[in-house]
Amino acid sequence: MSLPQRGGAVGGPQGTPGGPKRPAGPPQPQQHQQKAAAKPVKKKKLADKILPQKVRELVPESQAYMDLLAFERKLDTTIMRKRLDIQEALKRPMKLKKKLRIFISNTSFPAKEGEEGSVATWEMRVEGRLMDEDIRAESTKVKRKFSSFFKSLVIELDKDMYGPDNHLVEWHRTTTTQETDGFQVKRPGDKTVKCTILLLLDYQPLQFKLDQRLARLLGVHTQTRPVIISALWQYIKTHKLQDPHEKEYVNCDAFLQQIFKTEKMKFAEIPQRLNPLLNPPDPIVIKHMISMEDLKQAETKKTACYDIDVEVDDTLKTQMNNFLLSTTSQQEILSLDNKIQETVETINSLKTSREFFLSSAKDPQVFMNKWLESQSKDLKTMTDVTGNPEEERRVEYYYQPWVPEGVTRYFYGKIQQKRAELDSSMGVRH
Repeated sequence: MSLPQRGGAVGGPQGTPGGPKRPAGPPQPQQHQQKAAAKPVKKKKLADKILPQKVRELVPESQAYMDLLAFERKLDTTIMRKRLDIQEALKRPMKLKKKLRIFISNTSFPAKEGEEGSVATWEMRVEGRLMDEDIRAESTKVKRKFSSFFKSLVIELDKDMYGPDNHLVEWHRTTTTQETDGFQVKRPGDKTVKCTILLLLDYQPLQFKLDQRLARLLGVHTQTRPVIISALWQYIKTHKLQDPHEKEYVNCDAFLQQIFKTEKMKFAEIPQRLNPLLNPPDPIVIKHMISMEDLKQAETKKTACYDIDVEVDDTLKTQMNNFLLSTTSQQEILSLDNKIQETVETINSLKTSREFFLSSAKDPQVFMNKWLESQSKDLKTMTDVTGNPEEERRVEYYYQPWVPEGVTRYFYGKIQQKRAELDSSMGVRH
């Protein structure tokens, strides 16, 4: 039977037996604060939260807690696996295709009568917005600027009407570009003007237009470099072009030979051989007519709309990233784990107290003997006492056969010691 042990000695200085002491009660909050200040915070182990088997037998309702603990382990495993999945997903570009509606409006300004040198002018604006933007969310999130979708924009006016030096309006993105909601062009004139608008999308990550022959072979027109290489590898694998003996080589079929100008090439050479076959993407071309026939009145406006496909970052990516960076829930879970461990420690302490008092009430004499024996062992360990104090304190110990000889030897040693001291004091030498 396991009994609680007292930290002090069994008896006083003269060996009088000490009275039993009550085991330590539940830990107090102040004691926990002192321990927390003295020791660094450690991650709680699962074993610290498990209830002892005896407690579960005494309190059948505690099985519900153990079931919750098992469910928590499964939930932690699932969350960890999902976090790893999210980390892998964030490494890949997450894009959504949306419609960008471009509004091209032109306004006429007739010449002012009576003012010398006044001429008719027109003004054209190019603006746009995403079609499926949530109007309710626009007030809470930053709206993306129109120019952020493009790498460059060129407006080409009628060269015969405005001359070779004034017929082009160009905008190109630089590292210091300030984003804007639209572009504006203003020119003199009151006649219909033909214009061509060239829009080059700002692909992130970069996309390339494939050579016409390779595009027909792979079924890919404009894509990122990893997607193009993946499509080429899929073609090689489907047509079994990998050399069976030298796995690092590709045996080109008739189509690949026409494109790459070789019968055999290494896999490591593919990115380099692809470079001449990758071209910048084609710009989006919009043919627009600035008609003045319907704009004869003062400051009248006419608008045309065009829809184009653009790629935008998936909003789910931001949510996933915020989930990984969030520490609020982890701190709350850690705080609850600390409370659970403190409660389990209190339960264990109360269990020890219960066993102590039950053993005392069942058989006080046996309990006290075993307890004193236990305390004697503790005293021997703490004071490095030789022998066996528990046996030596009993009368039967001194009725063993070796006791008379031991007593004789003891007194003989004492007599010899006293004789040596007496001879030394009297100056007798032997």
